[in-house]
Amino acid sequence: MTANTAAGPDASQAFSQRSTALFAGAGLLVMAVIAPFAVFGVLGTLVVSGDATETFNNIDASQGLFRSGIAGFLVVIILDILVAWALYVLLAPVNRSLAILTAWLRVAFAAVFAGALIRLLDAAQLVAGAAQSTLPTEQLSEQVMSAVASFEDGWTGIALAIFGVHLLGLGYLLFRSVDFPGFLGVLVVIAGVGYLFDSFGTILVPDYALTISTVTFVGEALLIFWLFWRAIRGFPSESANPGAQVEAARLAQS
Repeated sequence: MTANTAAGPDASQAFSQRSTALFAGAGLLVMAVIAPFAVFGVLGTLVVSGDATETFNNIDASQGLFRSGIAGFLVVIILDILVAWALYVLLAPVNRSLAILTAWLRVAFAAVFAGALIRLLDAAQLVAGAAQSTLPTEQLSEQVMSAVASFEDGWTGIALAIFGVHLLGLGYLLFRSVDFPGFLGVLVVIAGVGYLFDSFGTILVPDYALTISTVTFVGEALLIFWLFWRAIRGFPSESANPGAQVEAARLAQS
Protein backbone atom coordinates (compact mmCIF):
# COMPACT_ATOMS: atom_id res chain seq x y z
CA MET A 1 0.00 0.00 0.00
CA THR A 2 2.83 2.37 0.86
CA ALA A 3 4.58 1.63 -2.45
CA ASN A 4 1.39 2.33 -4.40
CA THR A 5 0.88 5.60 -2.55
CA ALA A 6 4.46 6.67 -3.33
CA ALA A 7 4.07 5.75 -6.99
CA GLY A 8 0.76 7.57 -7.33
CA PRO A 9 2.04 11.16 -7.33
CA ASP A 10 4.85 10.32 -9.78
CA ALA A 11 2.36 8.79 -12.22
CA SER A 12 0.06 11.78 -11.81
CA GLN A 13 2.91 14.24 -12.38
CA ALA A 14 4.12 12.38 -15.46
CA PHE A 15 0.58 12.35 -16.85
CA SER A 16 0.29 16.08 -16.20
CA GLN A 17 3.48 16.79 -18.14
CA ARG A 18 2.43 14.52 -21.01
CA SER A 19 -1.10 15.91 -21.13
CA THR A 20 0.26 19.46 -21.18
CA ALA A 21 2.51 18.55 -24.13
CA LEU A 22 -0.47 16.93 -25.87
CA PHE A 23 -2.56 20.05 -25.28
CA ALA A 24 0.18 22.33 -26.64
CA GLY A 25 0.78 20.13 -29.68
CA ALA A 26 -2.93 19.87 -30.46
CA GLY A 27 -3.39 23.63 -30.11
CA LEU A 28 -0.46 24.36 -32.43
CA LEU A 29 -1.73 21.79 -34.93
CA VAL A 30 -5.21 23.34 -35.03
CA MET A 31 -3.64 26.76 -35.54
CA ALA A 32 -1.47 25.35 -38.32
CA VAL A 33 -4.67 24.29 -40.13
CA ILE A 34 -6.89 27.31 -39.44
CA ALA A 35 -4.36 30.11 -40.03
CA PRO A 36 -3.49 29.11 -43.65
CA PHE A 37 -7.21 28.78 -44.39
CA ALA A 38 -7.87 32.29 -43.12
CA VAL A 39 -4.78 33.81 -44.78
CA PHE A 40 -4.75 32.04 -48.14
CA GLY A 41 -8.23 30.54 -48.46
CA VAL A 42 -10.06 33.69 -47.41
CA LEU A 43 -7.93 36.84 -47.65
CA GLY A 44 -5.82 35.45 -50.47
CA THR A 45 -8.88 34.78 -52.64
CA LEU A 46 -11.06 37.78 -51.75
CA VAL A 47 -8.57 40.64 -51.38
CA VAL A 48 -7.11 41.94 -54.64
CA SER A 49 -4.07 44.11 -54.04
CA GLY A 50 -4.48 47.60 -55.47
CA ASP A 51 -8.09 47.07 -56.53
CA ALA A 52 -10.54 48.34 -53.91
CA THR A 53 -13.63 47.85 -56.09
CA GLU A 54 -12.95 44.21 -56.90
CA THR A 55 -12.04 43.51 -53.28
CA PHE A 56 -15.33 45.05 -52.15
CA ASN A 57 -17.29 43.03 -54.70
CA ASN A 58 -15.51 39.80 -53.75
CA ILE A 59 -16.23 40.27 -50.05
CA ASP A 60 -19.82 41.30 -50.80
CA ALA A 61 -20.36 38.11 -52.82
CA SER A 62 -18.72 35.90 -50.16
CA GLN A 63 -19.59 37.54 -46.84
CA GLY A 64 -19.96 34.17 -45.11
CA LEU A 65 -16.48 33.10 -46.20
CA PHE A 66 -14.99 36.44 -45.16
CA ARG A 67 -16.57 36.24 -41.71
CA SER A 68 -15.46 32.62 -41.32
CA GLY A 69 -11.92 33.84 -41.91
CA ILE A 70 -12.34 36.42 -39.13
CA ALA A 71 -13.71 33.70 -36.84
CA GLY A 72 -10.74 31.50 -37.74
CA PHE A 73 -8.29 34.24 -36.79
CA LEU A 74 -10.13 34.66 -33.48
CA VAL A 75 -9.77 30.95 -32.74
CA VAL A 76 -6.04 31.25 -33.46
CA ILE A 77 -5.76 34.17 -31.01
CA ILE A 78 -7.51 32.22 -28.25
CA LEU A 79 -5.38 29.14 -28.85
CA ASP A 80 -2.21 31.26 -28.81
CA ILE A 81 -3.02 32.36 -25.27
CA LEU A 82 -3.68 28.79 -24.14
CA VAL A 83 -0.55 27.46 -25.85
CA ALA A 84 1.49 30.20 -24.16
CA TRP A 85 0.41 28.77 -20.80
CA ALA A 86 1.15 25.17 -21.82
CA LEU A 87 4.64 25.98 -23.09
CA TYR A 88 5.34 27.92 -19.92
CA VAL A 89 4.43 24.90 -17.80
CA LEU A 90 6.69 22.63 -19.85
CA LEU A 91 9.69 24.96 -19.98
CA ALA A 92 9.59 26.83 -16.66
CA PRO A 93 11.91 24.23 -15.04
CA VAL A 94 14.60 25.32 -17.53
CA ASN A 95 14.47 29.02 -16.66
CA ARG A 96 11.35 30.28 -14.91
CA SER A 97 11.96 34.00 -15.55
CA LEU A 98 12.61 33.55 -19.27
CA ALA A 99 9.65 31.16 -19.57
CA ILE A 100 7.36 33.81 -18.03
CA LEU A 101 8.70 36.48 -20.39
CA THR A 102 8.33 34.17 -23.39
CA ALA A 103 4.75 33.33 -22.45
CA TRP A 104 3.82 36.98 -22.00
CA LEU A 105 5.34 37.83 -25.37
CA ARG A 106 3.00 35.31 -27.00
CA VAL A 107 0.06 36.82 -25.10
CA ALA A 108 1.17 40.30 -26.23
CA PHE A 109 1.28 39.01 -29.81
CA ALA A 110 -2.27 37.72 -29.43
CA ALA A 111 -3.42 41.07 -28.02
CA VAL A 112 -1.92 43.07 -30.89
CA PHE A 113 -3.30 40.54 -33.36
CA ALA A 114 -6.77 40.93 -31.82
CA GLY A 115 -6.52 44.71 -32.13
CA ALA A 116 -5.67 44.36 -35.82
CA LEU A 117 -8.47 41.83 -36.33
CA ILE A 118 -11.04 44.46 -35.36
CA ARG A 119 -10.24 46.19 -38.66
CA LEU A 120 -11.37 43.09 -40.59
CA LEU A 121 -14.61 43.09 -38.63
CA ASP A 122 -15.02 46.76 -39.55
CA ALA A 123 -14.61 45.82 -43.21
CA ALA A 124 -17.24 43.09 -42.88
CA GLN A 125 -19.67 45.55 -41.27
CA LEU A 126 -19.09 48.13 -44.00
CA VAL A 127 -19.86 45.59 -46.71
CA ALA A 128 -22.92 44.24 -44.88
CA GLY A 129 -24.36 47.74 -44.43
CA ALA A 130 -23.60 48.94 -47.95
CA ALA A 131 -27.25 48.75 -49.05
CA GLN A 132 -28.32 51.14 -46.28
CA SER A 133 -25.31 53.44 -46.56
CA THR A 134 -25.59 56.88 -48.14
CA LEU A 135 -21.91 56.81 -49.16
CA PRO A 136 -20.98 56.12 -52.79
CA THR A 137 -19.84 52.58 -53.51
CA GLU A 138 -16.39 53.84 -54.50
CA GLN A 139 -15.92 55.48 -51.12
CA LEU A 140 -17.13 52.39 -49.28
CA SER A 141 -14.74 50.28 -51.34
CA GLU A 142 -11.83 52.50 -50.34
CA GLN A 143 -12.81 52.28 -46.66
CA VAL A 144 -13.01 48.49 -46.86
CA MET A 145 -9.63 48.30 -48.58
CA SER A 146 -8.15 50.64 -45.98
CA ALA A 147 -9.48 48.46 -43.16
CA VAL A 148 -8.00 45.32 -44.72
CA ALA A 149 -4.64 47.07 -45.27
CA SER A 150 -4.68 48.27 -41.64
CA PHE A 151 -5.21 44.69 -40.46
CA GLU A 152 -2.33 43.42 -42.56
CA ASP A 153 -0.02 46.20 -41.34
CA GLY A 154 -0.89 45.56 -37.69
CA TRP A 155 -0.48 41.83 -38.07
CA THR A 156 2.58 41.48 -40.29
CA GLY A 157 4.28 44.74 -39.33
CA ILE A 158 3.86 44.68 -35.55
CA ALA A 159 2.28 41.50 -34.17
CA LEU A 160 4.61 39.12 -36.00
CA ALA A 161 7.65 41.07 -34.78
CA ILE A 162 6.53 40.39 -31.20
CA PHE A 163 5.93 36.76 -32.14
CA GLY A 164 9.44 36.59 -33.59
CA VAL A 165 10.94 37.74 -30.28
CA HIS A 166 8.77 35.14 -28.53
CA LEU A 167 10.26 32.43 -30.74
CA LEU A 168 13.78 33.57 -29.89
CA GLY A 169 13.09 33.01 -26.19
CA LEU A 170 11.22 29.79 -26.86
CA GLY A 171 14.04 28.46 -29.01
CA TYR A 172 16.59 29.17 -26.28
CA LEU A 173 14.47 27.36 -23.69
CA LEU A 174 14.04 24.36 -26.01
CA PHE A 175 17.78 24.31 -26.68
CA ARG A 176 18.56 24.22 -22.95
CA SER A 177 15.85 21.69 -22.09
CA VAL A 178 16.78 18.04 -21.64
CA ASP A 179 13.35 17.10 -22.99
CA PHE A 180 13.88 18.50 -26.49
CA PRO A 181 16.73 18.14 -29.00
CA GLY A 182 19.09 21.08 -29.36
CA PHE A 183 18.54 21.36 -33.11
CA LEU A 184 14.83 22.03 -32.50
CA GLY A 185 15.68 25.07 -30.40
CA VAL A 186 18.02 26.34 -33.13
CA LEU A 187 15.34 25.92 -35.81
CA VAL A 188 12.75 27.74 -33.69
CA VAL A 189 15.20 30.63 -33.24
CA ILE A 190 15.69 30.71 -37.02
CA ALA A 191 11.90 30.87 -37.43
CA GLY A 192 11.83 33.83 -35.06
CA VAL A 193 14.55 35.60 -37.05
CA GLY A 194 12.48 35.06 -40.21
CA TYR A 195 9.45 36.78 -38.68
CA LEU A 196 11.57 39.66 -37.43
CA PHE A 197 13.20 40.07 -40.83
CA ASP A 198 9.80 40.20 -42.59
CA SER A 199 8.23 42.53 -40.01
CA PHE A 200 11.03 45.09 -40.05
CA GLY A 201 11.25 44.73 -43.82
CA THR A 202 7.56 45.64 -44.07
CA ILE A 203 8.13 48.71 -41.89
CA LEU A 204 11.43 49.93 -43.34
CA VAL A 205 11.21 48.99 -47.03
CA PRO A 206 8.43 50.39 -49.25
CA ASP A 207 6.69 47.65 -51.26
CA TYR A 208 8.57 44.94 -49.35
CA ALA A 209 7.81 41.70 -51.17
CA LEU A 210 9.98 39.07 -49.48
CA THR A 211 8.48 36.41 -47.21
CA ILE A 212 11.46 34.92 -45.39
CA SER A 213 9.20 33.38 -42.76
CA THR A 214 7.68 31.01 -45.34
CA VAL A 215 11.10 29.34 -45.54
CA THR A 216 12.21 29.55 -41.91
CA PHE A 217 9.03 28.13 -40.30
CA VAL A 218 10.38 24.54 -40.19
CA GLY A 219 11.13 24.75 -36.47
CA GLU A 220 7.49 25.55 -35.68
CA ALA A 221 6.30 22.48 -37.59
CA LEU A 222 8.86 20.22 -35.89
CA LEU A 223 7.85 21.58 -32.48
CA ILE A 224 4.32 20.25 -33.05
CA PHE A 225 5.71 16.81 -33.91
CA TRP A 226 8.03 16.79 -30.90
CA LEU A 227 5.28 17.80 -28.47
CA PHE A 228 3.16 14.87 -29.65
CA TRP A 229 6.22 12.62 -29.45
CA ARG A 230 6.86 13.64 -25.85
CA ALA A 231 3.16 13.23 -25.01
CA ILE A 232 3.37 9.62 -26.27
CA ARG A 233 6.84 8.56 -25.20
CA GLY A 234 7.27 10.65 -22.07
CA PHE A 235 9.97 13.09 -20.94
CA PRO A 236 13.61 12.23 -20.21
CA SER A 237 13.43 14.53 -17.18
CA GLU A 238 10.87 12.16 -15.64
CA SER A 239 13.69 9.74 -14.84
CA ALA A 240 16.72 12.03 -15.00
CA ASN A 241 15.35 14.70 -12.70
CA PRO A 242 12.30 13.71 -10.64
CA GLY A 243 12.22 17.19 -9.14
CA ALA A 244 11.30 18.60 -12.55
CA GLN A 245 8.10 16.55 -12.43
CA VAL A 246 7.10 18.15 -9.15
CA GLU A 247 7.85 21.62 -10.52
CA ALA A 248 5.88 20.98 -13.73
CA ALA A 249 2.91 19.65 -11.75
CA ARG A 250 3.00 22.61 -9.37
CA LEU A 251 3.12 25.09 -12.26
CA ALA A 252 0.20 23.32 -13.96
CA GLN A 253 -1.90 23.71 -10.81
CA SER A 254 -0.91 27.35 -10.09
